[in-house]
Order: sequence, then structure tokens, then C-alpha cells
Amino acid sequence: MYVVKSSLPDDDLKTVAEALQGALLDLVDLSLVAKQIHWNIVGPRFRSIHLQLDDVVTSARTHSDTVAERASTLGVPPDGRAATVASGSGLGTTPAGWIKDTDAVGTMVAALGAVITRMRGRVEGTAEADPVSQDIFIGITADLEKHHWMFQAENA
Repeated sequence: MYVVKSSLPDDDLKTVAEALQGALLDLVDLSLVAKQIHWNIVGPRFRSIHLQLDDVVTSARTHSDTVAERASTLGVPPDGRAATVASGSGLGTTPAGWIKDTDAVGTMVAALGAVITRMRGRVEGTAEADPVSQDIFIGITADLEKHHWMFQAENA
């Protein structure tokens, strides 16, 4: 059932809907990974990384809202429920308990790298189907790449 009718042809809508839903899952999970690490990080660089993690959480939450609202705009109901995120995210598991600052950085580099790779695929996949959604993915990718660079620099 479509409550909101999309202006996109059905084939393009299917492509874009899958890209938006996948991005939503990755971004929600990224925010949860960063927050989990934020609560459990220990070590000499605790404060700076703790604050840097909040920046990632804010970015991921802002972008997930943009993605979900784009899906709704196109008549596709976004699904960010916990079970859906757990089963559909492309991120690995986050360690439980305390996490050393160096391990925290490594986990974030890996998580951001995974989301960026998948996001770049969405940039390519939506180029013809919907340049508006593609533009959203380009902006998200640029922001995530900046976070990725900053975390990589932590362990240089």
C-alpha cells in the first residue's frame, strides 16, 4: 500500500528504496556502535576519543533522519526498528565491556570503512534512478569519510 505516491518509475523506486533502507540500517547501527564505545572507552586518550565518538553519533543520527525522511517522501516507509537494524546492518559486532582507546579507534575505523564502502555503492546505484537521493548519499559519504580520516589519524 502506498500512502504517498512517488514521482519515480517503479523500477527506479525499487532501486532507491533498497538503497535508502540499507543506508538507514547502517547509519542507525553506526550510531549505536559509536555510543556503545563512547560509554565503555578507557585509556589515556579517553576524553578526546569520547568526544569524537559523540560527533559520529550526532552525524549518524542526523543522516539517518535525512535518509528516512527521503524514503517517506518517495512513498517508502522506512524501517529502523531494532530487530531490522540487527538483521540488516553491514557492521560487525561491537565488543562488550571496557574497550581500550586503541581498540576503540580500530573498531571505529573498521565500522566507518564498512559503512563508507556500502554508501559508495549506493552513490553509484542511484545515479540514474534518482540523482536527488544520490546527492544525499554523496553528502553522507563525504561526512563519514571525514570521521574515518580523523579516527585513522588517532592511530598514526
